[in-house]
Amino acid sequence: MLILSVESSCDETAVAITRDGREILSDKVASQVEMHALYGGVVPEIASRRHAEAIEGLYREAIREAGIEPRDIDAIAATFAPGLIGALLVGLNFAKGLAFSLGKPLVPVHHHRGHVAANYLAHPELEPPFCALVASGGHTLILGVDGYTDYRILGCTRDDSAGEAFDKVARVMGLGYPGGVEIDRIAEGHDETAYKLPRAKVSGSPHDMSFSGLKTAMINTVHNAEQKGDTLNIGDLAASFRRAVVDEIVPRVIDCAVSEGYKTVVLAGGVAANARLREAMTDAAEKRGLRLYLPPKKLCGDAAAMIGAQGYYEFIAGHTGDMSQNAYASLTADYTTLPER
Repeated sequence: MLILSVESSCDETAVAITRDGREILSDKVASQVEMHALYGGVVPEIASRRHAEAIEGLYREAIREAGIEPRDIDAIAATFAPGLIGALLVGLNFAKGLAFSLGKPLVPVHHHRGHVAANYLAHPELEPPFCALVASGGHTLILGVDGYTDYRILGCTRDDSAGEAFDKVARVMGLGYPGGVEIDRIAEGHDETAYKLPRAKVSGSPHDMSFSGLKTAMINTVHNAEQKGDTLNIGDLAASFRRAVVDEIVPRVIDCAVSEGYKTVVLAGGVAANARLREAMTDAAEKRGLRLYLPPKKLCGDAAAMIGAQGYYEFIAGHTGDMSQNAYASLTADYTTLPER
């Protein structure tokens, strides 16, 4: 089954062709990183305009690279939630128009489920059930994946996401955007115990996370040093911060998996590309006898192939939309029916 998929939830415009949820025939992405780097983060209105400019060309490139004709497509999948609402609407409305003109089914796909499904493209043997971490610029949560479309929320951040913390801390440290990549790069080979930083606990919710206090501690460390004229070792500071983020995430994911009886753990999302997180999760999973699946770094970020992979399973489950399908800025991944139009 061939699915054409569209992703436009944030600052990447993407169109892909996938087969049976496991094979990528084409995956075209137009990045806006250089534009948003000027502002130190994503500007929603600019993102929406850039999506509108890029999407048709990416569609034609994806069709050409896959070596198919539009009539060969069996269904059109698109991210409908969560994300920047203007950005989501560009991709979803393009998909709706395409589905209508070709007479093909429309498949709305949740962005978090798409990140998890990126692992199906990298690991054809992977099947639910498993415990999944989705960590990105907008979200950090732990999911129980009991079936391809059967999700439970096991833990989540109560405030900032890990990716947002990376971006804001990188900016105050004078590093580039996106912050996770820059902090990961500069932290390598440095002392991750050099600076004492807080680790949060959420009372009564051991699997929930909080990154706002850690972010504030980092900002205060930098500002206090500036005010006193002290010199910070930026490499050590980056390494200490990266370690603190990892310490917030890894024990909770492992504990969720063990307490819920899962034998497999899956990482997903842009933060899953972080070298220290991948190393720590590998070590922790091995110690507890858990199988661990890591997506290749090229499949960690936002792309349409992951939406096509999940779209296949949503279609099989009968989760299709129509021309009244709306987009939603927020929606948890454990929904069982599509929201009211």
